[in-house]
Amino acid sequence: MDSTILQPTGNYPDDWIRTDFDHFATLQRGKDLTRDHFRTGSVPVAGSNGIIGYHDTANVKGPGVTVGRSGSVGKVAFYQQDFWAHNTALFVKNFHGNVPAFIAFFLDFSRLGRFGSGASVPTLDRNVFRTLPIVIPPPCEQRKIAVVLGLVQRAIEQQERLIALTAELKKAFLHKLFTEGLRGEPQKQTEIGLVPESWEVTELGKVISLFGGYAFKSEGSVATSDTQLVRMGNLYQNKLDLTRSPIFYPNEFAQKYARFVLKPGDLIMSLTGTSGKEDYGFTVELKSVPKTLLLNQRVARIDLLSAKLTMNFILYFLLSRKFLDQLYPTAKGMKQANLSTHAMKRLKVLVPTVGEQKKIASYFRTIDQKFELHQIKIDTLRELFRSLLHQLMTAQIRVHDLELRTEQI
Repeated sequence: MDSTILQPTGNYPDDWIRTDFDHFATLQRGKDLTRDHFRTGSVPVAGSNGIIGYHDTANVKGPGVTVGRSGSVGKVAFYQQDFWAHNTALFVKNFHGNVPAFIAFFLDFSRLGRFGSGASVPTLDRNVFRTLPIVIPPPCEQRKIAVVLGLVQRAIEQQERLIALTAELKKAFLHKLFTEGLRGEPQKQTEIGLVPESWEVTELGKVISLFGGYAFKSEGSVATSDTQLVRMGNLYQNKLDLTRSPIFYPNEFAQKYARFVLKPGDLIMSLTGTSGKEDYGFTVELKSVPKTLLLNQRVARIDLLSAKLTMNFILYFLLSRKFLDQLYPTAKGMKQANLSTHAMKRLKVLVPTVGEQKKIASYFRTIDQKFELHQIKIDTLRELFRSLLHQLMTAQIRVHDLELRTEQI
């Protein structure tokens, strides 16, 4: 979208209203409230990125809309209840008879963040766009558009709640199964707590090896290719995200550095993170490899050394508190938390029978499949939302042409 307009040009319906932004939604800067001055209460304090705390007094009546002014510039939030608009946000002071929920969706569609300025701390100046022309539907159509978009938004939120519940279920199962096993047998006390009596406890270095990546030089990178470097930043929350600061190398690197080429089924672990935060030790299984991936330094590939362990079992053990509670204290470094593969060799790992390992892994595979299903639904719903938002705000489709029912969304 052009930064000098709010909406794409086009043929808008005759009954839509031609106006300017300020006569559609007049924005005003919120009022400062330091954390030292927060008083115990249930009133949300609306900052640039959403709720930043609670207070006992509101300065805006709900329903209301805020837009990030400083920091998370352009982020839109809608509040049903009264709230305190912080000075890092702009709030809608006057709706001019328009529907508040529709205004929130329209501001989201308008991407006001593109009007922000400033390098270190971006800031949004409402005077930059307040006089720009816009075309909006009448309030009766605004209300229907807000209902349709709200249905999709609530469906997304429901899937997000299901993902959060599934994550809690997985966490509880990781603790239970690595403490009690599957057969209800007596337990024994070990260096890492209670475990089933028949399970062996051995050192990690006796059953797996950690193969460290190569220190690829940034000057060898290219703009794009089919060969990408996997760095510690690409392993986040035990997921592989290749879109995070991607670095590509010439395709011939796949032969030159064949030892560091990853393949489907590999397990990799991040060895470095932010000091003071548990954002290291993330373990990821490469279920598929969409392109040639090179293993960078501070990321290690996990290889099995013993037939006593299965790869699926070790994956889930490395995600459990039984392992992480041992791992985190070994990290060293003031500015960055660095794991030592040498120190990690002495950490303890549980070894049940191969049959029980397979059964335990199958439980977690089922939970992971639920994650994937919910994520697919979220991705689909988000794409539907983006498409509907654009088409409804530009009158490419009219709300009365839609045949959406709650159960379809």
